[in-house]
Amino acid sequence: MTDPFQEMVQSFRAQIRKGAGEALAGVPAELGTITETGLKLDNFRDEIQDYLVADFLTTLHLPAFYLIGTTVLPDSEDNPNGAPSPRTRFDFEPSLIQDVRVNLAAGLMPGERVLVMPTNGGADFVVLCRVVNNNNG
Repeated sequence: MTDPFQEMVQSFRAQIRKGAGEALAGVPAELGTITETGLKLDNFRDEIQDYLVADFLTTLHLPAFYLIGTTVLPDSEDNPNGAPSPRTRFDFEPSLIQDVRVNLAAGLMPGERVLVMPTNGGADFVVLCRVVNNNNG
């Protein structure tokens, strides 16, 4: 036997999606905020719990750079306590790293601002990226 309350919840969700789609028809992109339980668009009063997040597979270009640090060798006769080496400079050459995945979904936190693209006539919403205020002093 089907749960009538579950059917009612599904009906409400469908109506909210439809209303969001109508409200955002023709809107190319929208700003929103990640909440504890979903996504709140600036120009739509209802929170969206079921949304998509863009996933990027890219090539990472690293320029030449250096880091200064120490190394720690495992315990041995020459280094009985695993003491660190003196400070050393580590130089890295330019390189390309293929197939780097940018997992935006894993890093989104409540309160963060995002750029959202409505799709499928407003039935789906895709978070494209995090946005920040560039006026940090």
